Amino acid sequence: MQPKSNIINLPVYQPGKPIEEVKRELGLSEVVKLASNENPYGSSPAVHRAIQSELENISIYPDGSAADLTADVARHVGVNRDQVIFGCGSDEIIALITRAFFLPGDETIMADQTFSVYKSNADIEGAVSIEVPLKDGTHDLEAMLAAITDRTKVIWICNPNNPTGTIVNEAELSSFVSRVPKHVMVVIDEAYVEYVTDPSFPDSVRLLQDNENVVILRTFSKIYGLASLRIGYGLASASVISLINKVREPFNTSRFGQAAARAAIADQDYVRDCREKNAKGIVFLQEEFRAMGLFSFPAHGNFIMVDVGRASREVFDELLQKGVIVRPGFSKYPEYIRVTVGSEEQNRVFLSALKQVLGAETAQV
Repeated sequence: MQPKSNIINLPVYQPGKPIEEVKRELGLSEVVKLASNENPYGSSPAVHRAIQSELENISIYPDGSAADLTADVARHVGVNRDQVIFGCGSDEIIALITRAFFLPGDETIMADQTFSVYKSNADIEGAVSIEVPLKDGTHDLEAMLAAITDRTKVIWICNPNNPTGTIVNEAELSSFVSRVPKHVMVVIDEAYVEYVTDPSFPDSVRLLQDNENVVILRTFSKIYGLASLRIGYGLASASVISLINKVREPFNTSRFGQAAARAAIADQDYVRDCREKNAKGIVFLQEEFRAMGLFSFPAHGNFIMVDVGRASREVFDELLQKGVIVRPGFSKYPEYIRVTVGSEEQNRVFLSALKQVLGAETAQV
């Protein structure tokens, strides 16, 4: 059986190493996973109750239109219901966009070190990815504008950027969008938006009012703590949402995911608490990195990318032996690891292990 020629050399996405596998392989009883930017505090207690209430409906198909959740999200972010679409994580909406809009030979622009799913889905559809180098770890919007041609279909802006954690601010993003040709879609991926505390961060929803070419992606996997339930959403003009919906599979989100997301978005006190704890964790980790003489990028999500001064995969392997899982292997930053901001206890375990691996002073942390 002959596959499509453009997928033969396509790399398979490698998720963070699971805790169970590490325990089994290394014979460890305790493992701290700080590789996948999961919420260390879990989800709101209201989510647990919502899932429990759905158990009696386990044999019934979910609402394919997610009508109740659509109403909740639309009200929360301030858009109309026909401007919202849901996916099996925001990853699926990325795939749906490429399926709906790319033809072989079309071009798409992204940063050279960003969420890899943009490029992999473009590759599947036979599109050509134009990768623009980051500038100090941040999207170089002027260079991205200069890369636009008559074949450009979509530009991807990951904000905060995964893996570097940097942001594009309000003035920069507004100026950029205003200069992008209206036939080119601008996808703003805000998977970590709820963690951002910087007042210069854009109000991207406002851009939807006058720009039908803007699409915003968000997820319930991060601060809301619903990663295992796989549910994310997109915001755009009604006409664009209608087109994306044409290639969406029916029942692509579960009853449990929809119920959990409704409960999660209703509990903004829980979200604020997680954001505050995360902000304190960032300060703590960055201060420790500075004391160790390590450079880290400004962090605006729930993760930090730090230069460990050695091949990241070597550091990853040595941390793994100590029961700490981080994310290595970034092609443009081969000596950097990405570490999720964990709970206070998890952060201390990580720092202790990192100091041992790097041969730093074993100061009390």
